[in-house]
Amino acid sequence: MTETTNRFAPGTFTPAPQPTTRAKMLAAQSRMELILLLRNGEQLLLTMFIPITLLIGLTLLPLSGLGAHRVDRVVPAVMMVAVMSTAFTGQAIAVGFDRRYGALKRLGATPLPRWGIVAGKCSAVLLVVVLQSILLGGIGFALGWRPSITGLLLGAIVIALGTVTFGALGLLLGGTLKAEIVLALANILWFIMLGTASLVFMSDDIPNAVSLIARIIPSGALSECLEQALRNSIDWYGLAVLAAWSAVSGWLATRFFRFD
Repeated sequence: MTETTNRFAPGTFTPAPQPTTRAKMLAAQSRMELILLLRNGEQLLLTMFIPITLLIGLTLLPLSGLGAHRVDRVVPAVMMVAVMSTAFTGQAIAVGFDRRYGALKRLGATPLPRWGIVAGKCSAVLLVVVLQSILLGGIGFALGWRPSITGLLLGAIVIALGTVTFGALGLLLGGTLKAEIVLALANILWFIMLGTASLVFMSDDIPNAVSLIARIIPSGALSECLEQALRNSIDWYGLAVLAAWSAVSGWLATRFFRFD
């Protein structure tokens, strides 16, 4: 008998199963969530078309009460709407229907840990907010918006905090209520918070007490924080309000979030 020689080194085809790294798990989940967000027509309406329409319309239409250089006031207000739409309304509805159709429950049966599911959704939302900010900033620049570098840096910090705050609120709403209730409530709250922010936006024409009360709501706080940040100033009151909402809603979301 002729001796057969082994052409491959020992161990070449030996199975070596091992869990992937946390970074790779998070990257894969974030990529999937981002693709799902960008493929959803309703999400695109909330995250892109409505903010762009508001930005161009409020800047170009002959509306009174916005000052001589109105784009400086319109850009932060529209960015607030974009953050609120993506991190709160869009995410709450998506999470609610993922629970309804059993998608989160099936994900929970995979090796992907719970933190990976939640962190993947938050990372995808943050990426969409970054894209929104770049797009809206570019359109604003074309319309005459000229912020300073310091203002942009402060604005980025405020947007990050606002995204965390609205993201936690979205996870709390979408992770605790039925999908149908989430759909109705998220849209109702979107209009309420938009109306509250408009009070802050028109703060020159309303009493200071009303403006302070309106800024207790996250949308009002974010709107004022962004406007002041882009003017190289810091609204400590608004930052404290956003931080408080973020901490409370984040804790409640962690405590009561359900995957089914």
